[in-house]
Amino acid sequence: MFRRLIALAAALLAPVAVAAKPAPPTPPAPLLMPDMPLHDPWIVTDRATGTYHLFTRNERAMTKDARLGIMAYTSRDLKHWTRPRIVFALPPGTWANDGAWAPEVHRWRGRWYLFATFYNDAAKLSPVSGRQAVRRGTILAVADTLGGPFEVVRNAAPVVDPGTMTLDGTLHVDPAGKPWMVYAHEWVQIGDGTIEAVPLTDTLAAAGPPRLLFRASDADWAKHEDLTDPKAGNVTDGPELFRTRTGTLLMLWSSYDKDGYVQAQARSRSGRIEGPWEQLPPLVRADSGHGMLFRRLDGALMMVLHRPFNNARGKLYAMRDLGDRVEVVREATELDGETRPTH
Repeated sequence: MFRRLIALAAALLAPVAVAAKPAPPTPPAPLLMPDMPLHDPWIVTDRATGTYHLFTRNERAMTKDARLGIMAYTSRDLKHWTRPRIVFALPPGTWANDGAWAPEVHRWRGRWYLFATFYNDAAKLSPVSGRQAVRRGTILAVADTLGGPFEVVRNAAPVVDPGTMTLDGTLHVDPAGKPWMVYAHEWVQIGDGTIEAVPLTDTLAAAGPPRLLFRASDADWAKHEDLTDPKAGNVTDGPELFRTRTGTLLMLWSSYDKDGYVQAQARSRSGRIEGPWEQLPPLVRADSGHGMLFRRLDGALMMVLHRPFNNARGKLYAMRDLGDRVEVVREATELDGETRPTH
């Protein structure tokens, strides 16, 4: 009996094995904008699924994939973002070997078209006035869904003549339903960078010669370089077209002032892509630019851009459509995590 009591006491005093708590699940959208390398951001609002898709150049540190291409983050609220995944990889054997700049995704004829800029520094173009240009241009890829995978169109041939050094192509559809690609003609080749537009066919191939819309030097706020120096020039970047509530045609674009990158806007006096175009005061300075306008799920107008130019992060702004222009209401710091907001 005594031995049984001793055994029972020992059992009662023995440590009880406690099951380890399972590790908390990884949040489906663990990233905030300060965590996200984000140059040349482009957001598409998918109302059918209540999802924002944010496209930018692939970063190996984020996707663990070294391929040259485009990655996309997704979000339900513009604050919490999924880890990115590659939606497009440039196939081997094409003419380009670097770039993946300024991805834009547009709906056209029932499919999603990706516009992105690639280049090859080893593919030299004929020098002009001491300026050594290289092959650089916007190519197209297409997919049936926003998540891709996107497949190259026309074997990754640039939309504009390959002898022209271009970048940052965007789709514009005019009131008659005719597509255009608006793009920047690179200052590296011509000195005073320009914004140009080329008419497109229904398959988004060039349908005629490009048209000059305006030059970087047309903006009085822009930094004007010495164009006799072949290593200097006036920059044009990141065009995006927007039709206001009154039918005014605006263009967001970027260049530099004496303090850094600038988010600007221009206005077509005719309401048509051909212009003439007039320059309006900048929207955001402080080394900020390459922005685009989009609608939130609730319909509110927003702008996303990157700041600073190097080691860029995404910045979100609440915007107002004034009919003849757009203006910044405030920076949405509750979404982009900015501690030193501009505006």
